[in-house]
Amino acid sequence: MQRFMVGCLLLLTCGLVMMRRAAEAQPTEKVYRIGFLSEAVWPIVPAYLEALRGLGYVEGHNLVVERRSATQGEPLSALAAALVTHQVDLIITDGTQATQAAQQATTTIPIFFILGSDPVRSGLIASYARPGGNLTGLVFGLYGDKQLALLKEAIPEMVRIACLCNGDRTNPAWDQFADTARGLGVEILVIRVDGPDGFDDFFAAARRAGANAVVVAPLPWLLPHLRRLGELTAQSRFPAIGHRRDFAEGGGLFSFGHKTEEIRARVAAQVDKLLKGAKPADLPVEHPMRFELVINLKTAHALGFTMPPTLLLQADTVIR
Repeated sequence: MQRFMVGCLLLLTCGLVMMRRAAEAQPTEKVYRIGFLSEAVWPIVPAYLEALRGLGYVEGHNLVVERRSATQGEPLSALAAALVTHQVDLIITDGTQATQAAQQATTTIPIFFILGSDPVRSGLIASYARPGGNLTGLVFGLYGDKQLALLKEAIPEMVRIACLCNGDRTNPAWDQFADTARGLGVEILVIRVDGPDGFDDFFAAARRAGANAVVVAPLPWLLPHLRRLGELTAQSRFPAIGHRRDFAEGGGLFSFGHKTEEIRARVAAQVDKLLKGAKPADLPVEHPMRFELVINLKTAHALGFTMPPTLLLQADTVIR
């Protein structure tokens, strides 16, 4: 009996040791670390994180998120270097300058950019099909020609447009925008605005310059202010167009741009591929596939415009 009890104890002890070793051998879930680097505060980071959650990446569980923006008072180069020091698995950038800072900080960490300008013409990548290096991403802002055409169709007599932008004529997207304007017989007035405190001065300057309409550029720092800008364009009695529907919902005459929910899903899908080992050089840069036109008919009536039926038929949403 005693031998039997000893044998049982030995078997139990061996079993416990084997179970412990087996548990220790089980791989733990990998925790990913990603960095967001922006020229402005990212109001839509939660939306991107929600899209990533749908693919199994949960902040605080298997995902650590490092947020950096130039509004923190440090240069983008220092912020990019800090992300590299934190050994992030991926850097997501917003804007050309932020992308350039990340590119200069690392040649090994994958960088996924979200841009409103042409990354080939700015020298960030070799081509859209095969970006090369450690960068790939999504480009969403190259439809200024369509925005100008919409304004011209609504206001045939328009000859001068004030552009609310950062005044950077070296941005490669500017060439395309300027070429389209010349083809439509329209003059572009570049009025530099560096922050929301300059909005009122912008509209006053546009009025003095004799502008017939306003275009709001797709700058990252403008995103939180688009609804307010829509209100200001209506109050200033300027027909205007922006790239997000909240601009038109705020009172802007038009908005034309990508569908934000599509962008979030596609960014999350590409980030998932990169975190799983895909090489940025082999992932083609993507473009939006779905666009929406929103027309604020209330604003049109208040400004005394009769909206052409052809435009109303094209609209995804008409605010009456």
